[in-house]
Amino acid sequence: MLQNIAIIVLSFLALVLLVWVLIVKKSVRDAREELRKTKDEDYNRLLRVTLLDSDVEDLVSEINRNLDYQKTLRLETENSRRQLEQSISDIAHDLRTPLTVVKGNLQMLENEELSPKGREYLDISRRKADSLKGMVDEFFEMSVLESDTKFVELCKLDITTFLSEFVVENETLIRSHNLTPEITFPEKSIFVQANPEMLSRVFSNLMGNILKYASGSFELSVFEETEKNDVQEEKPNRKRGTKVPSEKRVCRIRIGNNVDNPDAIDIDHIFDRTYRADKARSDGSAGLGLYIAQLLVKKQKGSITASLEDSKLYFDIKLTM
Repeated sequence: MLQNIAIIVLSFLALVLLVWVLIVKKSVRDAREELRKTKDEDYNRLLRVTLLDSDVEDLVSEINRNLDYQKTLRLETENSRRQLEQSISDIAHDLRTPLTVVKGNLQMLENEELSPKGREYLDISRRKADSLKGMVDEFFEMSVLESDTKFVELCKLDITTFLSEFVVENETLIRSHNLTPEITFPEKSIFVQANPEMLSRVFSNLMGNILKYASGSFELSVFEETEKNDVQEEKPNRKRGTKVPSEKRVCRIRIGNNVDNPDAIDIDHIFDRTYRADKARSDGSAGLGLYIAQLLVKKQKGSITASLEDSKLYFDIKLTM
């Protein structure tokens, strides 16, 4: 009799323990799922548990305090970033007006009778004013692009025709630097989703980089490729969903040139703000050209990467077809 009672009691305790373990596991899974969602900046809920266990509740409370602290830091960082962007925009805007006046006055002096020494000083002043204006314009453009969150209108664009016209428009500039374009385009037209004005600015910045550092020739190629990516698919009976591989057609535009000193190029930071391969060089820019190009490509739902192959620097732009 006692043995039967003991078995019943032990069975009951085992059942209670099993239920308790299942409840604990469910609470941990729920907390883990909530914690995973907190990586999304738009997800502001704190962790919740339904388990009446002081240790678990203390752990969740500590995690929530940490999440609150991280959220506060994130908001402070975002506010500081916006204030900095606004300050840069304001400074750049305020400098443009007096710079325009200075350039206008220097242009008026061109018509005056000056001594050879005075003419030399005037030329130096004009070059410095042009250089400063170029830097201010780059900072202003960067601040506008970083703060502008408006939808960018994309259209169907024949990229081969677009690039052919771009090369023709810049032919005089290319020849003045003794450069020969080596162009490889497909026989058929390739259409991409892009903004023509933004894309023109991208290639102007890349061309500016080529004119500074290339010698002899530069390459310009267009390819059609298949790109694989994983798409998150939500399942009704699953909280996480599964990743389903998919394919999409993309256009890859490659532009490259020889570089004299490839070891001097920090390829991992080439798109950083104010990056310069030659830090001693002053060329009338703030070093923001490639950073701005990256911003413009991203706004068109594309990507841009850089790579070094032997003594050649390549930029690869991918746009959706």
